[in-house]
Amino acid sequence: MASDTQTVTRNELAARRVASTPASAAKPRPAGGARWVVPAKVVVFIAALYPLARLVLFGMTDRLGANPIEFITRSTGLWTLVFLCITLAVTPLRRLTGVAAFVRFRRMLGLYAFFYATLHFTTYLWFDKWFDVAEIVKDIGKRPFITVGFAAFVLLIALAVTSPRAMVRKLGRRWQTLHRAIYVIGTLAILHFWWMKAGKHDLLLPKIYGAVMFALLGWRLVVWIRERSMGTRRR
Repeated sequence: MASDTQTVTRNELAARRVASTPASAAKPRPAGGARWVVPAKVVVFIAALYPLARLVLFGMTDRLGANPIEFITRSTGLWTLVFLCITLAVTPLRRLTGVAAFVRFRRMLGLYAFFYATLHFTTYLWFDKWFDVAEIVKDIGKRPFITVGFAAFVLLIALAVTSPRAMVRKLGRRWQTLHRAIYVIGTLAILHFWWMKAGKHDLLLPKIYGAVMFALLGWRLVVWIRERSMGTRRR
């Protein structure tokens, strides 16, 4: 009887502790670092609109220079390359810092690269060539930097179309294989930029972005070789 009474008393005390616990404390807390992701994504989303806002402001204040079409084309092309580099930097940053939440920014940054690439191509297609398909086809076949730029844009379209989560589930392992084309896109983008600037003997920026792209792709190659060698040793 004494043991039964002690058991009842302990149960009553436990019930009182649960009842007195605030509801907020009873709820499971979000995983470490997850709370900052949503506001950070909002900040990054707004900040990534800066290049577009800058072009609009320059256009409204007549600051696009003597050749506005060239200014817009060069600006959107350069920002496409910037966002490609940032997108490729997400994985090394995640691995080096150990913050897994960084990967949740990658899709948004990649879509911004596609967005500015679309503005870049649209400026060329509309304002430069006025939708003259025959002239565009001739340009693609005649000028190497146009050829590789067009190839990079086509691959970017494929990645943008398959970026939604529904497509990730539908494609399965093939999705990861397809999205490795980002490495090819990065290489083609550097070639496009390099060959375009080579005609004007102005290779400072292509060399800088080429070095950044080489470092990002080289890092991935080193990691891949290391992981394969470790896998071979384990076997």
